[in-house]
Amino acid sequence: MNEHDRDDRAAGTDRTQAPERRAFLSAIAGLGAAGLAASATRRAAAGWLGVDPQSPAAAPAKPAPSLVVGPAGARFEVVHDWLVPPKGCMFGDTHGVAQDATGNLYLAHTVHPESTLRDAVMVYSRDGTFMRSFGKEFAGGAHGLDLAREDGTEYLYHCDTARRLVVKTRLDGSVVWEAGCPMQSGAYAAPAEWCPTNVAFGPDGTVFVGDGYGKSFIHAFSPKGEWKSIVARPGSGKGEVSCPHGMTVDMRKGPFGDGPALVVADRGNRRIQYLSLDGRHLGFLSDGVRMPCDMKVRGDRMLVPDLESVVTILGPDGKPVAQLCDGHPSSLRGATRESFIPGKFVHPHDAIWLANGDILVAEWVPIGRVTLLRATT
Repeated sequence: MNEHDRDDRAAGTDRTQAPERRAFLSAIAGLGAAGLAASATRRAAAGWLGVDPQSPAAAPAKPAPSLVVGPAGARFEVVHDWLVPPKGCMFGDTHGVAQDATGNLYLAHTVHPESTLRDAVMVYSRDGTFMRSFGKEFAGGAHGLDLAREDGTEYLYHCDTARRLVVKTRLDGSVVWEAGCPMQSGAYAAPAEWCPTNVAFGPDGTVFVGDGYGKSFIHAFSPKGEWKSIVARPGSGKGEVSCPHGMTVDMRKGPFGDGPALVVADRGNRRIQYLSLDGRHLGFLSDGVRMPCDMKVRGDRMLVPDLESVVTILGPDGKPVAQLCDGHPSSLRGATRESFIPGKFVHPHDAIWLANGDILVAEWVPIGRVTLLRATT
């Protein structure tokens, strides 16, 4: 089963889960809406309600103290709701984030059913100021969002779980190509069995696609959207994956030898798996791993947003350096904004290193939330 029911995505919610995901949601549903009232200073309070974030808000009685998390060498100031929607827009589930070479930020969200602006991709400047939007066609299905530089030009790769497509666009949203179910692979009896979630990019331009909400295959495509091969098949053994939700190609000397290696958020198996680029098993990471959604590498560290309420930083040996804003267990997915606990994540779905070393985190909550973790000394 898929994690998400695409029929429910137009309403900004996700209902169908893989068995383990369903069990997880069932367990947390019984915990109650525990939590503290949110901080009085909430920059997003206007924005996430679809109000112009430029409009003046009532001043708080006094500034809230800075909230800093993480051990020495990995300390970050937590700024919840750092990106807010423009006037007329209400976030749905905030699913994917990316940054281009100029510093501009891209956010994919499913679009709240009450939002009058139906664009699913928001574009912000590096300081978090809203610039423009596009992608009405992705409303309800905007999921994975990855950026690649090819022959000096940057492109966005969107995984649309409603239309079951991988879509390559220019930064303005104009479509370069679309790829649907690779029936020629022999892995599918019908196109509806395929539902891509995220992509990664090989050094030769190969586009690796995780069929995370479909049958749990990983495929290789050309930069022109042509299917090439199956890289990994479903299962729980070595070289097999279950809900390969996100991926990255690690060029470092990693915990299992020199790169490049395809690193998979093998979420249904509750592990990270290293594969060679042709799918040969290299090793597992499980220390500090719960339900990994994706990975991003910067220097000798790997960033792992984890659906079970934490963002983890792994060192070059694959061991946790820091686990940030750990809110596990959380029962707050459907809660009001005021119930969210400052400094605690609900369900991180994607996270990226920004060019300056900060971290940007998007969460799988129906009213959306994007948090800046500002690197500090």
